[in-house]
Amino acid sequence: MSEDRKKLKLEELNRISVEEFKEAPKTPLIIILDNIRSLNNIGSVFRTADAFRIEKIYLCGITAQPPHRDIHKTALGATDSVEWEHVPDTVDLILRLNEEGVKTYAIEQAENAIMLDDFQPQSNTKTAIVMGNEVKGVHQDAIYACTGVIEIPQIGTKHSLNISVCTGVVVWDLFSKMKR
Repeated sequence: MSEDRKKLKLEELNRISVEEFKEAPKTPLIIILDNIRSLNNIGSVFRTADAFRIEKIYLCGITAQPPHRDIHKTALGATDSVEWEHVPDTVDLILRLNEEGVKTYAIEQAENAIMLDDFQPQSNTKTAIVMGNEVKGVHQDAIYACTGVIEIPQIGTKHSLNISVCTGVVVWDLFSKMKR
């Protein structure tokens, strides 16, 4: 039995404080949640955003806002570290971000979508990803407003991922590409 793979204790992880997180440089990535129903999914997205020091989360439409017990249950405090804002209309937000020079991408299965493994974020440019409703996906008008569409290649029978899993896959991919 090898002991060179001992699991780290919490105190060995060298976690930064919420205050240090807020002051630290952020990954130039914005997450837009378009009418997400599940409070657990919202909380999971907050945790992912914290893990990769994402710049901001926009909670749009019916997407619930912190503080909420069920969001907190999965966010584990990430609602305190990650900057967030509620915006009533997803399309209005996308159009505003486009005007500010942010490249906006719906994460969806759509005509002319760029496969995630082929997508390369532009350097020195902020990128925003729009994550859609658990049943209906990203609203069509939001897709039309975006700079483009990114699709996660899938080869199974469902061609569908839970929104929190999908967000994790996309954020990790873009984070790793932005670090290079």
